[in-house]
Amino acid sequence: MEKELIINSNNKKVDVAILEDKKLVEYHQQDSDSKIVVGDIYLGRVKKLVPGLNAAFLDIGYSKDAFLHYSDLGPKLPSVKKFTNKATSGHNTTWRLNDYDLNEEIIKTGRIDEVLKKKGLLLVQILKEPISTKGPRLTCEITIPGRLLVLVPFSNIVTISKKVSSNDERKRLKVLIESIKPANFGVILRTAAEGKKAADLHEELNELLENWKKMFQNMIKNRKVGKLLSELDMTESLIRDILTDDFTRIAVNDKDLYGNIKKFLDHAIPEKAKIVQMYNGRQAIFDTFGITKQIKASFGKTSTMNSGAYLVIEHTEAMHVIDVNSGPKVSTQNQQDAVLKVNMEAAKEIARQLRLRDIGGLIIIDFIDMRKYEHRKALFHQMREFMSPDHAQHTILPLSKFGLMQITRQRVRPEVKIATAEVCPSCNGTGKINSTILTIDELERDLEYVIKLRPNTRFEVKIHPFLFAYLKKGFPSRQMNWFMKYKKWIKIQPDQNLPINQYKFFDSQGEEINMEIGD
Repeated sequence: MEKELIINSNNKKVDVAILEDKKLVEYHQQDSDSKIVVGDIYLGRVKKLVPGLNAAFLDIGYSKDAFLHYSDLGPKLPSVKKFTNKATSGHNTTWRLNDYDLNEEIIKTGRIDEVLKKKGLLLVQILKEPISTKGPRLTCEITIPGRLLVLVPFSNIVTISKKVSSNDERKRLKVLIESIKPANFGVILRTAAEGKKAADLHEELNELLENWKKMFQNMIKNRKVGKLLSELDMTESLIRDILTDDFTRIAVNDKDLYGNIKKFLDHAIPEKAKIVQMYNGRQAIFDTFGITKQIKASFGKTSTMNSGAYLVIEHTEAMHVIDVNSGPKVSTQNQQDAVLKVNMEAAKEIARQLRLRDIGGLIIIDFIDMRKYEHRKALFHQMREFMSPDHAQHTILPLSKFGLMQITRQRVRPEVKIATAEVCPSCNGTGKINSTILTIDELERDLEYVIKLRPNTRFEVKIHPFLFAYLKKGFPSRQMNWFMKYKKWIKIQPDQNLPINQYKFFDSQGEEINMEIGD
């Protein structure tokens, strides 16, 4: 599989697209003036305790109070509180934890008002960015991530990613890291640490400790609410967390960002520095790599697949609901197998849509009904397989007796939403239509279907004059390209009575070719 990371940067924002075999699977946006980033460490002040929610609201210097639930305090809260109090009062002048006595852990079923006091200062980390009307969500389980390791203060536990399957390698890594880590600092070894030498792990461990030291120095210097340590920006954190050996290209259109990425890779992953490319083309970078068109086609309310089946994606306050529809082209022969095939195709597209839109929370999927148990079981296992590349934590339940599949997916950032409607030239904006680029895509998909269905039939397409002009424009025109592809001349007729997003096929007798074929 060919994997590419394409980065479009301008003064206002950075857009990051991940392609797998030229198909868009992830899309991230970050405003240049974004103030709250997941992973940032803050010094916060408890503003309000809400026992009914078993949570607290903290002032971290942001316009909205941040939310901290009891379940996100972490068992090491007493140690975090003691460290914060000593540092802000001037009684602790070292960032090291060698001689630090860790306090007894809190219980999982406790109450927020038993462990926190109003107006108290507390070391916290951003767990989720602000979403809608909600402020950021916090945790007291502080971690400082690197590419190979994650540093966990106030702990002595060494854990290793489950994806490192070799027992010998797991033992080697554990013995190695326990011999070099300082006291009262836990370490999580990531999958990328597999096979790395002691010198590589030791170098990154020192860098993470240096970040902890920097955070501590900011805390004792300012001693007031605010940011103490910034996470890498989104682009660099994405590269750190997702870049694997199978990536073949990183293309970026900004000289400064190119330099930063090159520098980061030269230091962190030298063998991957050569895949970074500075894009200097005349076209916009997203147009060159076919991303703009895919964005337009992928972010509407409906998502159409190659078979003609389509998804309807609805968002409510409580959940996302996805409905799978077979469309007009499903064969009536061997109907159960045809339904399974459509559901499998839909499952693959749903997995892509969840990653692409970064949809989180509860997701309910209404697949087309299947009577056979083995088909329902196969769909569940295939859905798990399609979701396996997703880095967000998720849980998938088997189909219920009503034919519904439930998925929960971690949400740490607002859902990506892209407008795919444009002003209608007929009503001047009082209504909305699908983007015309989607209409052309649908026309060409149906054209191919009609040619396969009636290979020896001469037919013509009637379409709105605006789209007629577009299809006839240029050399070779879109119509000429059809002739070269299908070895058949497709006649096009403008029809002022048709809406701009509709078209019709007619045979040589002037009879309309009905597209509503099958179930």
